[in-house]
Order: sequence, then structure tokens, then C-alpha cells
Amino acid sequence: MNSWITLLLAGLCEVWWAVGMKYTHGFTRLVPSVVTIIGMIASFYFLAHAVHRLPLGVAYAIWTGIGSVGTILLSVVLFHETLSLPQVGCLVLIIGGIMGLRLLA
Repeated sequence: MNSWITLLLAGLCEVWWAVGMKYTHGFTRLVPSVVTIIGMIASFYFLAHAVHRLPLGVAYAIWTGIGSVGTILLSVVLFHETLSLPQVGCLVLIIGGIMGLRLLA
């Protein structure tokens, strides 16, 4: 599988487990906890495969960027969290950074 696609999957799995933690209630609920832990394992698995061929620093930055942006966006949709205009601007900067790292790698 293409390393960039593997990295994208790792980032999406990071969003999965980060959002999943909200549903675990401090890992006191069994099913959400198991689903969240599976997401953690999947995220690290895909990241480990991606860094086999991609530069570690670039891959890690993109992985955390995808996780951060995705988690924030799902938090707005699922948990009705709000974003201020400056926060939206920061998200745009993160997305720009992810795109720049990908294009320049």
C-alpha cells in the first residue's frame, strides 16, 4: 500500500480513538473502551508502516495534524463544541502545514 495512504489511515484512526475516548467515560464503559483501544492500535500500526518509507518527522507531523484537525471538526459536529474565528484560522494554518509538508516531502 502507498505510504501516504497508510499515513492518512493512521491519522484517521487517530481521530477514531481520540473521539472514542469521550465515549469511554474514563475507560469505565467496556464496549467504547475496546473500540477506542482498537483505534489506538490501528493508528500506531499504520503509522509504524508509514514511517518505514517516509521521513519520521514529516510523517509524525502530518499524523498529528490529521488527528488534531479531524478531532476538532468531529468535536464540533458530535459534541456541539464551538470554535472562535481565531481558532478556525489556526485550523486553516494546520491544514496548510499538512499540505505543505506533503507537497515538499
